[in-house]
Amino acid sequence: MWLSSVKALRERHFATRCLRGSTYVCDDGPEETQPLNARMGWRTTVNVLVVQDEARIASFIKRGLESEGFAVQTASDGADGLRLTESCDFDLIILDLLLPNVTGEEVLTRLRETGSDVPVIILTAKDAISDRVTNLDAGADDYVTKPFSLSELVARVRARLRSSEQTVSTTISHGRVTIDVLARKALIEGRSVELTSREFALLETLMHHPGQVLSQPQLIDQVWGYDHDTRSNVVEVYVGYLRKKLASDVVETVRGAGYRFRG
Repeated sequence: MWLSSVKALRERHFATRCLRGSTYVCDDGPEETQPLNARMGWRTTVNVLVVQDEARIASFIKRGLESEGFAVQTASDGADGLRLTESCDFDLIILDLLLPNVTGEEVLTRLRETGSDVPVIILTAKDAISDRVTNLDAGADDYVTKPFSLSELVARVRARLRSSEQTVSTTISHGRVTIDVLARKALIEGRSVELTSREFALLETLMHHPGQVLSQPQLIDQVWGYDHDTRSNVVEVYVGYLRKKLASDVVETVRGAGYRFRG
């Protein structure tokens, strides 16, 4: 009785911590309609902190992560970011370096000095090798430079979270197509297909939303980044590449709306 009460209290605390993440049960409905976290085997909402002083970029990342089922909080400077880490239990932090009040480097140092092992992905315009080395040595788990692809950033978030979830599958299969998001390999009907990094990112994005129509601006945001011209025909071009390499009917064009993965 006592043990069951303690277990219930722990479960209730975990489910309501800070961002009050709801539990996703993986057998509640068709797999493709569930949030990504449920499809990947994570039973509870994953809480992410984005520390970024550029409001437009912070909003862009927040929307992208939330569309994949993550719960996201943002902080516009290092001091606010540190305060949030003291009061909330985050599963991962996306941290800019060029922050007002307290820099990203200082935030990272203080986190590690306090014994925090929360995964930290640096997202910054500082692209010098020396900056990468310094921050990775200081305890960062990954380093991404701007401009960036949202689809790549989300993939890196999943990879960092998977490092402590070794039993989670890294493959996604729909219809004839299977991809391994860590090995960056694609198969159609068991046949290996060589894809460029951009082609793979587009295919992965479409496969995370099977049967759903994604508009050109959505795909450009996810694959090419927030600063790419949404009027460009780049999506049409790369969908053509996927059709040639995989199958002509693997991606459907929905006139006036966007593109849908058929598998």
